[in-house]
Amino acid sequence: MMQQNPVYFWFRRDLRLQDNHGLYQALQSGHPVKCVFIFDTDILDRLEDKADARVNFIHQQISAIHHELEKHGSGLEVYHGKPLEIWKSILSKNPVASIYNNRDYEPQAIARDEAIEKLALAYQCSFQTYKDQVIFEKNEVLKDDGKPYTVFTPYSRKWKTIFATQNIVSYPSESHLDKLFKCEKKSILTLAEIGFTESKISFPSQSINSNIIKTYNETRDYPAQSGTTRLGLHLRFGTISIRKLVNEYKHLNETYLNELIWREFYQMILFHFPHVVKGAFRKEYDLIRWENNEEQFEKWCNGTTGYPIVDAGMRELNETGYMHNRVRMIVASFLTKHLLIDWKWGEAYFAKKLLDFDLSANNGGWQWAAGCGCDAAPYFRVFNPTLQTEKFDPKFEYIEKWVPEFRELNYTRPIIEHSFARNRAIARYKEALKP
Repeated sequence: MMQQNPVYFWFRRDLRLQDNHGLYQALQSGHPVKCVFIFDTDILDRLEDKADARVNFIHQQISAIHHELEKHGSGLEVYHGKPLEIWKSILSKNPVASIYNNRDYEPQAIARDEAIEKLALAYQCSFQTYKDQVIFEKNEVLKDDGKPYTVFTPYSRKWKTIFATQNIVSYPSESHLDKLFKCEKKSILTLAEIGFTESKISFPSQSINSNIIKTYNETRDYPAQSGTTRLGLHLRFGTISIRKLVNEYKHLNETYLNELIWREFYQMILFHFPHVVKGAFRKEYDLIRWENNEEQFEKWCNGTTGYPIVDAGMRELNETGYMHNRVRMIVASFLTKHLLIDWKWGEAYFAKKLLDFDLSANNGGWQWAAGCGCDAAPYFRVFNPTLQTEKFDPKFEYIEKWVPEFRELNYTRPIIEHSFARNRAIARYKEALKP
C-alpha cells in the first residue's frame, strides 16, 4: 500500500518541466507524483503594487505548467497562503510518502524549509531537497583551508577548476511525466483570486541568442545596444535550466560565463554570510553617516536628478522592470556616493521594481557600489556620470530614448554638483572607516 501513497513535487524557483532536478527525482521514486505551487502570502503581502509584473509572470508560467500536466492526465495544485499552514492541511488529509523540492539559499527560505521538514517528519513524510538553480552550491567551492571565498577572482578560478573535472548532467524530467498522479481536470487560481491584477509590463523572451553570447564581452557595457541576453528573469524563476545554459554556451564567451559565476558567488556569500541581508558585509561600513535626504531620494526614484544617464536608467526601470547592468552600477554609485543615501534604500527600491530581482545578486550589487560588500569597489571610487556617458553612451542613444528632453533648457538642473559630491563622499567614508 505504501507504494501507492503519492509524493509531492513543490515548484518554487524552478518553474519548468524540462531538466528539473527535484521533479526528475520525484518521478523516479516509484510513487505517483502530485505537483503543487504555493502563492506564498508571507511574500505577496509585502508587495505594494497589486499589478506586480513578477506575480503576473509566475502566474503565466504555472498556467503553462498546469496545461502541460493536463495533457498527461494530471494537473498542478495551486494554493494561496502560508506554506507551513498549507502543508499541514495537505498532510493531515491524506498520507504523503515524501515532499520533493529544489533547494533555495535565502535565509527566509531556509527557515521556511526547516519548519516544513519538521512538520513533514511528524507525519512520517520525508522532505527531499536537490540542487537545481546553481552549478555549485553551499560548500562545493571553498578555499584550500575550507573557508568560503570573499573575493570573486579566486572563487571563479576554483569554480572553473572544479567544473572542468565534473560532468554536469541534465535531468530529463520531461520524459517521465507518465509517472504523474492522475486526476480530473480543474482550473487553477486566477490572478484576481490571489488579489492581483494584470501588469502592462512585457517579459523578455527565454530563447537564448548565441550571437549575443559570442560578442558579449564587446557589447555588454553599452545600454543602447542589444548586447545582453536578458535572461535574468528566467534564471531567477527557473524557467530555463542553468545546466543547459552553462553546458551549451560555456565555450562561446569567457566573460559571459563569468557573469553566471558571479551569480553563484553572490548566492554563496548570502548562504555563508546571511548578515548581509540587514547590514554591510564589512560591518565597519554600517558606521557611515548617511544624508538620507528624502526629497533627493524621490528625484532619484523618479529619474529627475538632472544627470541624464542616471535619469534614463531610473525611467527604464520604472517603465519596464529592467535596467541595463552598466547603468545599474552608475545609478547605484550616484545614490550612495553623490547623494550619500543609504544603499539599503536603493536596494529596497530595486527589489520592488526589478523583474529579475534576486536577493543575493541585488544585495551583492548594491554593496559593491557602496563599497561595503565583499570584493567591492573601493570607497574612493566615485563614478562620474558624465564620463560614464562619454564612454558607454557616446551618441546619447540610450539617453535620448528615455530622457528625450535632456538637451532642452527646461531639463532639470543637476540636484548636486559632481566635485562637491565626490569630495563629500570620500570625506564621509574616511570619517567612518578611520582606525
